[in-house]
Amino acid sequence: MPTVTTTRRPWRYTVLGCLFLAFMLFPVYWMVNASLQPGVSTADLDWFPVRPSLDGYRAAFATQGANLLTSLVVSLGAVVVSLTVAAPAAYALSLYRVRAAGAVMFALLLSQMIPGIVIANALYSAYNELGILNTTIGLVLADSALGIPFSILIVQAFMRAIPVSVLEAARVDGAGRLRTFVSIVLPLSKNAMITAALFSFLFAWSDFLFALTLASNGEARPVTLGIYLFIGGFVADWGSVMATATMASLPAGILLIAAQKYVAAGATGGAVKA
Repeated sequence: MPTVTTTRRPWRYTVLGCLFLAFMLFPVYWMVNASLQPGVSTADLDWFPVRPSLDGYRAAFATQGANLLTSLVVSLGAVVVSLTVAAPAAYALSLYRVRAAGAVMFALLLSQMIPGIVIANALYSAYNELGILNTTIGLVLADSALGIPFSILIVQAFMRAIPVSVLEAARVDGAGRLRTFVSIVLPLSKNAMITAALFSFLFAWSDFLFALTLASNGEARPVTLGIYLFIGGFVADWGSVMATATMASLPAGILLIAAQKYVAAGATGGAVKA
């Protein structure tokens, strides 16, 4: 039997990688460390929480619990709206002859380069006329404006790699375009759909600009704006602030870990023709 030779990576690369990882994750550690030491200024924090306390988390949940729930509702709503629009659009642009499809894709790509403040100012005037300022539905639609173009680009690249023979076989079996889309194309594009859903969720979850512009005076206040208002001009209890930041980071971290393999497959799925 042929022998398989494996090359062992030099230990110095492993050490260097661990150092880079520790350097990048240190702010996360310091945030969690500060959240366990409420009532202490950032200058007096210990390197380790010798006497950890959950008082900061209790205060954060009491003051920011409703904002966390608003962020969750807005983010999930943005995911639903983004995928509802992006999946059929990507299906049409990738698998059917659409006039000016190249111009449409270029416009979608160009839309990703528009500064957020420009979109926020334009939406403010429109929302004021429609009466949806300071509402949850307004934030959902605003965050979807970021998620839809990106989702179309991701899903379209994946759907374009679906073999034409699969669609022709569905047509021979009597499936129409809608049936083919629901029963064939969507299941095959699961990785791309999960990738688009994850990024749409993260766009909405981390949004601050739209929240500050479109929902600064209402009850529909996401956690990013809640932290900003919580800090104010001066705050003595950074433990509660860091506890809020830690709680706000958990959903994004959990989703990234859970969907890691789908994101890797969805992001590269359109690179190679199946």
